[in-house]
Amino acid sequence: MQFHHHGYVSGDPRIQPAAGTGVDRPAELPDEVDVLIVGSGPAGMIAAAQLAQFPHIVTRVVERRPGRLEVGQADGVQARSVETFQAFGFADRITEEAYRITEMCFWAPDPDNPRNIVRTSRAPDDPTGISEFPHLIVNQARVLDYFAEAARNAPARLEPDYGYEFVTLEIADEGEHPVAVTLRRSAGADAGEQRIVRAKYVIGCDGARSRVRESIDRELVGDQANHAWGVMDVLVETDFPDIRTKCAIQSHDGGSILHIPREGNHLIRMYVDLGEVSEDDHGAVRGTSQEEVEARANAIIHPYTLTVKHVCWRSVYEVGHRLADRFDDVPEELVGVRGPRVFITGDACHTHSAKAGQGMNVSMQDGWNIAWKLAHVLDGRAPETLLDTYSAERQVIAQNLIEFDREWSSMMAAKPEELGDPNTLADFYVKTAEFPAGMMTRYQPSLITGDAAHQELATGFPIGKRFKSNAATRVCDANPVHLGHHHRADGRWRIYAFADRPAPGQRSKAADFAEWISGSPESPVVACTPEGADVDAWFDLKVIYQQDHTGVDLAAVPSAYLPKVGPFGLVDYEKVYAADPRDDIFEARGVDRGGALVVVRPDHYVANVLPLDAEEELAAFFAGIVNAERQPVGIWRSPSTTGAKARR
Repeated sequence: MQFHHHGYVSGDPRIQPAAGTGVDRPAELPDEVDVLIVGSGPAGMIAAAQLAQFPHIVTRVVERRPGRLEVGQADGVQARSVETFQAFGFADRITEEAYRITEMCFWAPDPDNPRNIVRTSRAPDDPTGISEFPHLIVNQARVLDYFAEAARNAPARLEPDYGYEFVTLEIADEGEHPVAVTLRRSAGADAGEQRIVRAKYVIGCDGARSRVRESIDRELVGDQANHAWGVMDVLVETDFPDIRTKCAIQSHDGGSILHIPREGNHLIRMYVDLGEVSEDDHGAVRGTSQEEVEARANAIIHPYTLTVKHVCWRSVYEVGHRLADRFDDVPEELVGVRGPRVFITGDACHTHSAKAGQGMNVSMQDGWNIAWKLAHVLDGRAPETLLDTYSAERQVIAQNLIEFDREWSSMMAAKPEELGDPNTLADFYVKTAEFPAGMMTRYQPSLITGDAAHQELATGFPIGKRFKSNAATRVCDANPVHLGHHHRADGRWRIYAFADRPAPGQRSKAADFAEWISGSPESPVVACTPEGADVDAWFDLKVIYQQDHTGVDLAAVPSAYLPKVGPFGLVDYEKVYAADPRDDIFEARGVDRGGALVVVRPDHYVANVLPLDAEEELAAFFAGIVNAERQPVGIWRSPSTTGAKARR
């Protein structure tokens, strides 16, 4: 965390100075906005937290509830999500209050007495060290609280507008704010009254019954599995020995339980198998009583017993796998012809079972993906064509998730004899660990993701996958730092210059690159950084030397890697790193000793890997996605001016 470079800060440094729309932010929902987010769930709140970093963009979040969510349905937080929380500044705090999953136990019928269950195996949750961050269980409401805090503390001072229900929208062919959104007050003295808010863009984060999706004529297509589950968050008394360990439990008659301990030491969640549902059930199974669910749970875990002392939340649902064909409003025949104005995220565009623990996690990545792209377009940083990549990227990811979840939920519902080997579930869990951890996402080559022509220069940073962090030594203070942990959700592109063999002060590719990127008119930093802004306002450049920190003389490091920032022109010393001999990042991530450039998108995904001397290729890559128009920083720009620049 950096502060004091604008002057002494005596208060909480997580609270950024208000700017732009955050200065005297109107309490009432305005008639015109740049971005209207519908729904304050995981996708909506991460989008809000990202857009709040851009104070000259008018963003509002409308939510039909009268206030914050108190009891969330989702609870599984995968390692990729905790990485994301780090970018928004609250990974440590939410980890402290969460339950951490370190292993999973598997139970099956006792071969000698099938009516009883026995533990058959244990599996580590992250056997290959996919991430330095943990797999957590925590109430969805707390995740939303943290994102709300991040948005509230950001320069735009963004907070949800509660008590507004989305009714419909219409998209005009022209105008600065072409999306007319009809809202109805759902709470307060004026409940029932309607009003229209006009927006440049709308993000629909309003769940599986999304009215935003309906309003743009998208529909969820897929199948209903006709298999029901009862889920309950409960306080219990039990003799089941693994009550505080995540478990997959299969009984002799085919019924199963996915058991998940919750945060706080006492609460647990159980997904209880209620069996097949007839096609003519028409939802009647959803009326299954809590007593029936508890009786079924006790039958499955025999010879152990479970007595529910308190029910915090419960539901009955049927597994369904459905997907929208596109995640925006552009008809298929107009893709590439006109830009999208409305986007759908999370359950609004993909639904699946809860047992893979992916719903909230994938929804957050949807929200972050579209939010930084909208921010760049509206802030004049990128052309509108950037927005076409949202549906292209995220629809494929959702399809992959549904295919994985269909296999996992089918295995959970299968009878033991149908699986054959009693270790089938455990083996699948270990074999596919990278997918549910959120690390299998790989974006294909596009406007913002390069091809693999130079992938051999950094094999541990696969292009299109998230930047897998590794420790390095910060030279200025000899502190070990995970390189990726400095990658905050501030909207900047990252350029990591992995130096060649010569040390600072010697002629090297790293020195030549520093001279080019800080002085050449072809450099994206020179060409695109707004006039009057800090040199790292749009691009965060860091260098990693092969020597250990004692072999790096800061006085010999090129000034491009030691930029002067803030009104006082203070040197930022946290851009220079050295390999730690005990955990050499060059070895750990397969970085060529001849040097390499690793370009990372604002949402953590590796966009390109290039030779250290590939200046022309780097310039060409950014030429298509960053507007080389200098803009004054710190001066208010009206929404219409911002939008006009974004469309040029």
